[in-house]
Amino acid sequence: MGFRVSELQVLLGFAGRNKSGRKTELLQRCLHLVEKGCSTPIQIKIRELYKRRFPTKLAVTSGTASAVAAAVSAVFNGAASQQSLNFAKDGIDVVPPALPVHPDVRFKSLPFYDKLGELLKPSSLVPHTNSRFQETFFVFHLTPQQAQDIAMSRDMLPGGRVEYTVQVQLRFCLLETSCSQDDNFPPSICVRINNKMAPLPNPIPTNKPGVEPKRPSRPVNITSLCRISPTNPNHVSVSWATEFGRSYCIAVYLVRRVTSDTLLQRLKQAGFRHPDHTSALIKEKLAQDPDNEIATTSLRISLLCPVRFSLVDAC
Repeated sequence: MGFRVSELQVLLGFAGRNKSGRKTELLQRCLHLVEKGCSTPIQIKIRELYKRRFPTKLAVTSGTASAVAAAVSAVFNGAASQQSLNFAKDGIDVVPPALPVHPDVRFKSLPFYDKLGELLKPSSLVPHTNSRFQETFFVFHLTPQQAQDIAMSRDMLPGGRVEYTVQVQLRFCLLETSCSQDDNFPPSICVRINNKMAPLPNPIPTNKPGVEPKRPSRPVNITSLCRISPTNPNHVSVSWATEFGRSYCIAVYLVRRVTSDTLLQRLKQAGFRHPDHTSALIKEKLAQDPDNEIATTSLRISLLCPVRFSLVDAC
């Protein structure tokens, strides 16, 4: 008898991991979290959840971090009724594994942009001190062909404004390798490109006390701040506030903006599905799964144009 879905989601949320999906997927993420070595706060959270689930079975004795991992793995695999949990002594420090320099993180594809190249591989934002506010630096270069593609895509608009069809795109996301990640900005983030402040999306106001407003999840076009030259490096400075249980990563890509006409043409080339098939897919997505203990009650959509980032016009 193992943890319920709601308890697995609480643990994954506490650890800053993705908590959506079926129970089997949640179990795999929890096992992966434990096998990598969990910190003392996560051990305490597991003990707390286990006490709620099995108030008479918990036996807290001395042990090691490996014993904790083995015992918790047994719980996740449904063997808690045969083996009691042996947690480490209170106060013992289990050092979490160091963050990888280039984690195997995948960003979600953006429908209005075609990726042409990777200028900066997904890189971890690694804290260097014990302070809450951190700063780190990155460097990326353009090849001669990439610099030429950007320069040739330059378009002068009325009012002296310059736009590029081929863009240098900056993206942030959670350091999570279990699935493709949406854009996600770290708290209190500030980005400088070649000592110039990058224009980040404005934070969304919130009425919740003590909660920092979040920025909209979208990439940042930094083309105008970059040195469009293969001989001059581009420097990126990132300062942010660390968040317990969560790590972030940064990446820079070369992309080409896709027009709506091109997207429509691609949709037509992909062919059409029978309406009954689409209806069945929607019903499957919204069907209440008794194992998930979650039912869809609402569906939020954005009215922002993904290209102009303004409200779409009424048809």
